[in-house]
Amino acid sequence: MPTRMQASQGRGAPFLTACSLLPPWWTVPVGPPGAEDSSCGLCCPRAGGPRLPHPFAYSACLEVAMLMLLVFGILLHGISLSSQEEASPEAHGIPGEPLFNYASIRLPEEHIPFFLHNNGHIAKVCKKDSHCPYKKHLENLKYCWGYEDSCRPEFRFSYPVCTYVDMRWTDTLESAQDTFWNQADFGYAGARLRELRVLCQPEQTSDSSLVCSRYLQHCRAANLYLDLRNIRRNHDRFKEDFFQTGQIGGHCKLDVRALMSEGQRKSPLQSWFAELQSYTQLNFRPVEDAQCDVVVEKPAYFMKLDAGVNMYHHFCDFLNLYITQHVSNSFSTDVYIVMWDTSSYGYGDLFSDTWKAFTDYDVIPLKTYDSKRVCFKEAIFSLLPRMRYGLFYNTPLISGCQNTGLFRAFSQHVLYRLNVTQEGPKNGKMRVTILARSTEYRKILNQNELLNALKTVSTFEVQVVDYKYKELGFLDQLKITHNTDIFIGMHGAGLTHLLFLPDWAAVFELATTQLWGNIQSLPTTLSMWKNLCTLSCRLQTTYRNTQSGHLRNSMMSCDCAESVCRKGLFELSTTPPSSLSKQRVFLSPQ
Repeated sequence: MPTRMQASQGRGAPFLTACSLLPPWWTVPVGPPGAEDSSCGLCCPRAGGPRLPHPFAYSACLEVAMLMLLVFGILLHGISLSSQEEASPEAHGIPGEPLFNYASIRLPEEHIPFFLHNNGHIAKVCKKDSHCPYKKHLENLKYCWGYEDSCRPEFRFSYPVCTYVDMRWTDTLESAQDTFWNQADFGYAGARLRELRVLCQPEQTSDSSLVCSRYLQHCRAANLYLDLRNIRRNHDRFKEDFFQTGQIGGHCKLDVRALMSEGQRKSPLQSWFAELQSYTQLNFRPVEDAQCDVVVEKPAYFMKLDAGVNMYHHFCDFLNLYITQHVSNSFSTDVYIVMWDTSSYGYGDLFSDTWKAFTDYDVIPLKTYDSKRVCFKEAIFSLLPRMRYGLFYNTPLISGCQNTGLFRAFSQHVLYRLNVTQEGPKNGKMRVTILARSTEYRKILNQNELLNALKTVSTFEVQVVDYKYKELGFLDQLKITHNTDIFIGMHGAGLTHLLFLPDWAAVFELATTQLWGNIQSLPTTLSMWKNLCTLSCRLQTTYRNTQSGHLRNSMMSCDCAESVCRKGLFELSTTPPSSLSKQRVFLSPQ
């Protein structure tokens, strides 16, 4: 690891104005100094904003703006973070060359207008640049994800559909939609944005800063200092006393009381409180005073990872990283991912190809920096995989609603960046994939009976796959899944693949009626925007998990007789793929 890593291309937008660059809750001065109404020359906090000293004289607004932009840059969705390559609207390019590196955006075509809505400086460059490939999207700059203050509901990326009212949550369809929007859609990202508060305030632009959401589930730090010279590692991946006072911190004014008040959800995969509770107000500037053995110039995302051998759990990591990117308004891959692991062990990752959707570099274990003092110019503490009321491991959902744009956008984002393309749908044919499991507790005893029944439908092209990582790479698995119209599989982590089915696909989850009450989390969360069709199965063998006490599937013989398959699947085979996503089919034994 070089002692000073390469700086990312393009830094933050220039300070063109004073108070106009402050966060949205600050009033912009509307008059020059000396105006009759002296309030016009002040930067005053609006209701709900952080309680900071005021008023400020107009002459001090520029300095305040520079300081506040340093702290609140994460909140300014009109100005992207320094990790996103930028271009000034006044830039003049070389004749014949574009004014901006548009290839660095790397987003699905459908996402471009939403990106431009939050990056107005790039939209301005595009307007005057004849080489801009996104001219057609400039007419749709009102399109927005939904969490922006400027976003009108009719221009959101998507909006939930609720078919009935769950009286346990609310009493109207409209409020049910809002509830679902905040639980499982981009409203969730908006809630995290609104929670952000300053915990360590910079006094100069070269100072450090720390801004966090509630319970320290997500944080952003500038000029973060980590002293790993005397670290002791053991078997604990998330040691709570890993850092002592003075070993993590920055040069800023720390609100100790506010920091310590956020510890109610202290837990390894629910909060960053254990890691940041020792954050110290330092009496030196780590970078300026040359107190760092290593200076990391590129933005770095810290992540505490769930099980890398289980797709359901590991994709909680990836989804929360994607949400964090939205909160940060940056989708650049010119960033580092630092795996926060306090043990001396390695990490098994069966889905490591997915990291290519988020970074151009290998994941960096924290222990890479052992015995050094490391300073991070920009550090982002990602949302975590098992947060209470988080996504998607611990998600309580209102029933009767579906169609979350967040999950759909995540799927599109990953597939696009991993170059997984769609080769269908095929005229007159339905591509059916049966996911076989070779594990001890997920087998279908009468799989051949199911397969033979499906083959009697002439419009079906049926294949059986076993996604063994040693025999079939993860990218190849995604290509098969994404080019499937009907996906059939046993309840379990393998059905996490349904995230990457095409929009028109249908899913049949094989599950025992005896255990249905124990397995609501997977279908209600991951298939909120898919069809979930259930085939009732006879339980052959069970065992009880000694840790959780829950019954587990051992092997199943599914009541998938030819008549059942013909009744349900034949109806699908005669339905145009484009309308499949509007149907919900339930199969049961005859």
